[in-house]
Amino acid sequence: MTALLVALGAAVGAPLRFVLATRLDGRLPWGTFAVNVAGSFLLGLLSAASLSSDGLALLGVGFCGGFTTYSAFSVQTHDLGRRRGSAYAAATIVVSLGACALGFWLGA
Repeated sequence: MTALLVALGAAVGAPLRFVLATRLDGRLPWGTFAVNVAGSFLLGLLSAASLSSDGLALLGVGFCGGFTTYSAFSVQTHDLGRRRGSAYAAATIVVSLGACALGFWLGA
């Protein structure tokens, strides 16, 4: 049952990420940045909430896991080159962790 919930959440999160990222990505990968930050914020909120294990499987692992992307982040970071890629990676990590902490704080 848990695997089905994860798959259902990912079936919604992944297409939503694709639409948002492809519409916002341009010279810089703003779409990927936005979905990773938003997904981190939502995961922080969900982590603070008293969700059942099924709710966490559906929303935390499934939806947030499908919505956020490490693979596109790593490829785009590499494609930006050493200086811009390093700055993009650092900004994504710092802002995403901050968004997760803010979501957790607001949810608690």
